[in-house]
Amino acid sequence: MRLKFIKPMEPELVDTPPQGDDWLHEIKFDGYRTQVIKDEDGVRLITKNGYDWTGPYIQLAGEAEAIEAESFIIDGEAISINEAGLSDFHALQSAVTSRKPSRDLYLVAFDLLHLNRHDLRNMPVEDRREILQELIPAGGRIQFSEAMPGTGNAVYHLVDQAGLEGMVSKRKGSAYRSGPTMNWRKIKCYAEKEMDIIGVQREAGKPAMVLMAENGRYMGGAFVTFRADKRQALWDRVRGKAGAPPPKGLTKDKAEWLKPGLVGRVKFLKGEEMLRHASLKDFREERAPKEPGR
Repeated sequence: MRLKFIKPMEPELVDTPPQGDDWLHEIKFDGYRTQVIKDEDGVRLITKNGYDWTGPYIQLAGEAEAIEAESFIIDGEAISINEAGLSDFHALQSAVTSRKPSRDLYLVAFDLLHLNRHDLRNMPVEDRREILQELIPAGGRIQFSEAMPGTGNAVYHLVDQAGLEGMVSKRKGSAYRSGPTMNWRKIKCYAEKEMDIIGVQREAGKPAMVLMAENGRYMGGAFVTFRADKRQALWDRVRGKAGAPPPKGLTKDKAEWLKPGLVGRVKFLKGEEMLRHASLKDFREERAPKEPGR
């Protein structure tokens, strides 16, 4: 019996962890969502959009072959580990595009949709995970995603302190249903970083926003939520740097583009390609380097 790819169940992004005892809490890993299918045709590793990535994940495919079951569909996240032992999305991208097998490639398995000709999707999530944990051998590249003990708030605090991307909370008793669902909730941690302020957007009736870049790459906008005096100080700095031409390839309505030299510290959600849920926390003028001999 050939098993078909199942569109993944997707957690909704929320601001705070759910409260109460009706939830399982897991670490959110920074990688590629991956479905591992084993049937009479062998093992296939499929991306969340249904593409076959068995080739780039050949080491994981070998480990999946060794799992003692006739057939299964495992839902998980392919990750790469950096020197600090944390999942690293950029390292994963390098591992996937490299022709050489990566020693740092793993799959964190968190759900089991099918096992030995049985569809498990109507079972409660905690029962599916219990079977999955028994199925996965210890010590390999395919690892079980353990639930974290404690309340949602306590787990979030631990995850944030550890420098991780975030957490996923799953409602106990819930079935597996493809597509977005509030039975799974994704709560991300925030990071802060200095970036260049290259422009501003100010429109009546809308929140003011600064436009940010990092190493010359446009990163998106961050809301300005300062009190009146600090906000005015920012606009004074902006006025002194206004008049730069628009960056190549960037067209923004109502944007004022700035000359280089204004730096902002921005708070944003971790694990995103562009700034998301971002706010400006502080700003400073970047001092020009001194000329030699002066």
